Amino acid sequence: MDDRRPDNGRCALCGEPLDEPTVATADSTRFCSTGCRDVSAALEPGTVGGSDESGAARTTGTDRESETESGDDAGAIDAATEDDGRSERTFFRVDGMHAATCESFLESIAETRDGVTNAAASYVTETVRVDHDPDRTSPIDLRDALSTVGYTAYLREDATAETGESEDGGEPGNGDSAEPTGTTRRDREMTGLRKRRTEDVFELRYVFGVVFGSFLLVPFVTIFYPTYLAEFSDWWFLSLYEGGFASNDGYLHVPVFVVLTGAILYLTGRPLLRGAYVGVTLRQPTAELLATVTIVSAYAYGTVAFVLGWTDIYYDLTILVAALVMGAAFYETDVKRRAMDRLTALTVSQVDEARRLDPDGTTSTVPVSDLAADDRVLVPAGERIPVDGVLAEGECTVDEAIVTGESLPITKAAGDDVVGGSVVTSGVAVIDPDPETTSRIDRLVRSVWNVQSADHGGQRRGNAIAGRFVPIVVAAVGLAGLGAIARGGTATTAFLAACLAAIVASPWALGFATRVSVATLLREAMENGIVVFDETVFDRLRDVETIVFDKTGTLTTGEMTVRHADAPDDLLVAAALLEQRSSHPAAAAIEAAVLDAETGSDGDRPDARTDGGAIDRDGDRETRDDREVREFRSHATGVEGIVDGDRVLVGHPDLFADRGWAVEPSLETRIDDARERGHLPVVVGRNGSAEGIVVVGDEPRTGWAETVTNLRERGVEVVVLTGDDRRAADAVSAHPGVDRVFASVPPAGKTAAIRALANEGPVAMVGDGTNDAPALAAADVGVCLGSGTALAADAAALAIADDDLGAVDRAFELAEGVRTRSRQNYRLALVYNAIAIPVAIAGFLNPLVTTVAVLTTTALVVANASRSRISGRSRPAQ
Repeated sequence: MDDRRPDNGRCALCGEPLDEPTVATADSTRFCSTGCRDVSAALEPGTVGGSDESGAARTTGTDRESETESGDDAGAIDAATEDDGRSERTFFRVDGMHAATCESFLESIAETRDGVTNAAASYVTETVRVDHDPDRTSPIDLRDALSTVGYTAYLREDATAETGESEDGGEPGNGDSAEPTGTTRRDREMTGLRKRRTEDVFELRYVFGVVFGSFLLVPFVTIFYPTYLAEFSDWWFLSLYEGGFASNDGYLHVPVFVVLTGAILYLTGRPLLRGAYVGVTLRQPTAELLATVTIVSAYAYGTVAFVLGWTDIYYDLTILVAALVMGAAFYETDVKRRAMDRLTALTVSQVDEARRLDPDGTTSTVPVSDLAADDRVLVPAGERIPVDGVLAEGECTVDEAIVTGESLPITKAAGDDVVGGSVVTSGVAVIDPDPETTSRIDRLVRSVWNVQSADHGGQRRGNAIAGRFVPIVVAAVGLAGLGAIARGGTATTAFLAACLAAIVASPWALGFATRVSVATLLREAMENGIVVFDETVFDRLRDVETIVFDKTGTLTTGEMTVRHADAPDDLLVAAALLEQRSSHPAAAAIEAAVLDAETGSDGDRPDARTDGGAIDRDGDRETRDDREVREFRSHATGVEGIVDGDRVLVGHPDLFADRGWAVEPSLETRIDDARERGHLPVVVGRNGSAEGIVVVGDEPRTGWAETVTNLRERGVEVVVLTGDDRRAADAVSAHPGVDRVFASVPPAGKTAAIRALANEGPVAMVGDGTNDAPALAAADVGVCLGSGTALAADAAALAIADDDLGAVDRAFELAEGVRTRSRQNYRLALVYNAIAIPVAIAGFLNPLVTTVAVLTTTALVVANASRSRISGRSRPAQ
């Protein structure tokens, strides 16, 4: 049976359209590049040249494309035609999602609506995705349905628009909002107007709880606690409080304590009450449910005890537990907000506006979404092309690396296709947009958003532990109530006994320990150059078996410098004069090495020559400014011009072959040597003959080799994916810690490679560019360097600040210690119950005992959670 993949004009691995010439195997399976062919052969055995031995069904490139594009067609609301009718996919931002149970609850709410076929929620991204029939349920109806019990839902595109009021006072979200540049989509959501209001309300509730709670605790500290101590001590000071409540009938103080404590319970503890409600509704016990049992039981017991004139009033427990658990939640939120601020300060923005060229020659700035197919777009040098299209006139140089991978800037002429998201590096581009008026970078954005929204947050370990304790608490409450009745007690005494059992038996501190553990973990991560928004990343990172590195810009700096040169000095100066007019990274490196050296801008670093000498920078200084450059021409892989009467050509060796210029065999040998070292050879020549070579390369990133070694010692397989050719990748593959290297892999091929590697086990991907974003999103853990693009940052689950690759190794060390530390904190959270239960059984329980137990438990959990999880040798240098 022939199990070859269908061709359909697309790459058999990544599903990208095939351009001639293609790479084909013996059985005529075609690929878009040698990299995709090599990845398929190595990671999907049997797909090249026939079926695999098992005969198992495999996902084809076209299948993957359909998976990726399902739902990528229309931004926040995507339309698709199904066999059974019309369906829309709508994304909602929902404020108030804090745990995995929130996902299940909101999914159940959406799926009960008429016409809804599927719903998926992610508390990590605070997103709900709903597939529905718009004729039966509109997006507005879904939004209103999801806005329940404290959750606030709205269309996700509104979240990115409403970042603040417009400069002219217009309302946000109407296209006039003064949206800041240089931010990611995630940042625009996290700093939106609604989001800020939600956070302000959260802070206000917490402040209310602390201020009024402190006010109510004053009588406990000054009157109640000394009175309780007076029962066990004859100290003269405490004797003053003996019998302090003998004449108290309880009614005088009821209004003040009941109202204020009730207000604290509702306003400050409302998120706890909502979490408990969601847990009960879903029949999934949570840590919030246990904390709610404690604070509600303490409030109910205190109210009845006050009415009865008893002195053991547990309002202080309600106040302390609500304030501590919500304080931990507030601290966690604040840490995550600081993590967001740190990352967005490092990222670059995407294109949201275009400069439309009007028929009268003037230009007007319009949103990209307002562009029509018959418009023309003007893009000056240094700006990004907003949409895919065709160059209408003239000539320019474009850097497409952000979208297409590690390709170098190329020259575009009238009639050539241009890619939205790429940068015009020289000249001016006048573009006729494609009919869809979208860019490839926009399609990448939608792909990343969909992958993120499909990822559910992991179930918190604290909730799993809470599930074990809920039956114990329920049993204790029931037995206490029945025992009171069996001893002849009334319904009131049975109720109070049940409340007291709940107070001592419910492990409320699990919710506190969970929040504190998360907050201190994220804080320590930031202190070590690791920015994380979802603490479950470390759980996934601990299970990673393979880590994949992009090469250019990740293992290397991505910045070109001259490594050495071997050419006549006057020719090097002539070449540098031509390179001044080019935007190629190699051109900037040559210009800096030759022309700018005398100013000390390159740190006075001498450029070594292969003959043992150095470039004589000063020899031509007097005549350099007087040299005449004429007939300058930029080629796709080099530059050409006449300098002082000599025709000079500078560029790729293939350019010399195309122009028919002679290249001596000895020079070809040096060219091959440079390529073997992973460097870029730039040939220089004049008057029809090559006379020398300048070797340019990007510097390896500091500490990359040590990081790879450390990861390999941890048992993690190290794989490198690069768009560079095989010889450029040889320098990396020579490292003993690198297990596999795949060269000449396009961006879509990287995503396919990640999926293939995932079949072998959990995968982490480290990258920095927009072209890496789909691969970062497809990996179990995506890691973005701090200098990465906004889309890469949005796609990643973890970001490395300051481009410190050593932080990748530290992240693995953090992951290894997370589970152990969490278990310790959960055990310490039970100290409260270990103190309160024996005292209650002995008959000596009072509010002072529970307060001491609360403070002891809190101190132990905070102290343990604050201990460093990273060894001193692994920490970054200060």
